[in-house]
Amino acid sequence: MTNDSVRFVPLASGPNGDPEQAAAGIPPTDDEALDAYSLAVTEAVERIVHSVVHISVRHAAGRSPEGLREREAGAGSGFLFTPDGLILTNSHVVHGASSLEVTLQDGRTLPGSLVGDDPDTDLAVLRVSGEDLVPATLGRSATLRPGQLVVAVGSPLGFQATVTAGVVSALGRSLRSQTGHLLDDIVQTDAALNPGNSGGPLVDTRGRVVGVNTAMILPAQGLCFAIPVDTARWVAGLLIREGRIRRGWLGIGCQNVRLQRRRVREFGLTTGAAPLVLHVEKGSPAEDAGLQEGDILVAFDGQPLRGVDDLHRLLTEGRIGKPALIVLLRRGVRQEVTIVPSESPQTARP
Repeated sequence: MTNDSVRFVPLASGPNGDPEQAAAGIPPTDDEALDAYSLAVTEAVERIVHSVVHISVRHAAGRSPEGLREREAGAGSGFLFTPDGLILTNSHVVHGASSLEVTLQDGRTLPGSLVGDDPDTDLAVLRVSGEDLVPATLGRSATLRPGQLVVAVGSPLGFQATVTAGVVSALGRSLRSQTGHLLDDIVQTDAALNPGNSGGPLVDTRGRVVGVNTAMILPAQGLCFAIPVDTARWVAGLLIREGRIRRGWLGIGCQNVRLQRRRVREFGLTTGAAPLVLHVEKGSPAEDAGLQEGDILVAFDGQPLRGVDDLHRLLTEGRIGKPALIVLLRRGVRQEVTIVPSESPQTARP
């Protein structure tokens, strides 16, 4: 190869890679000024940002001669998911609120009302009334893959329409809700979240909601979590119809314990751990069934119990009012009792 065959290309070029346009000072178009990553993020934001809302929460602070007194109780984010004003957010943002105020991206402030919330999945549905509401498009969290680009939008610390981007760090994580219930199949992301992001959308590059941002782990950085939108879609449907999620209740407090190997072999158990009963509530199904403190529960309705979370998963709405057989170990003796779960007091209507 001769020196004549070597062609040097200037670093600066015009909109179509033309160095003459660069030399003439012709600026590139907006799209050409952005790389592929930036384009993906900006396009996703443009599709979702008008659906994102800021939620201000007030709690009752007693009564005065003038009426109910309220106090500021924090704020969070949410997003419209129907054109008639339904909003998804986190339960921990709005639970116990006496009044709600929703601010749209166009600056309008509307009163919000609680349709229903479910602390065990940390999801809630609100409603606002207004014109020209822009609903988000819901995607599918089942199709997410680790490493996939995602974008979070919300109002951290009151800064509306704040955008952060990252990737799906992992799928199928478990996270403990504020009620102590274990949330399964959680999406882990490194898209930065801060106080006030709770309830905002996590979206893919097409601007489709794939998760509801719910938590971060402090002081770690890049450990943030979102409830998958497939779960949120199911919960929202039930909250819209019923205003609540019904769950079975036994009336016991438990902790997980390891079982002695000889006990596992002696009783032919399939697991080396089980929930230990620490407390039995008065008038509960557990008291009616004769459960006692110190009982180790090894199976419920034919399903082995490795811990408290297994029991939570089994106590669905379909279990309410239906007898179930509990296998337990009491002072080294295997016993069986029949129990009839009732509806959880947290979800029962007054």
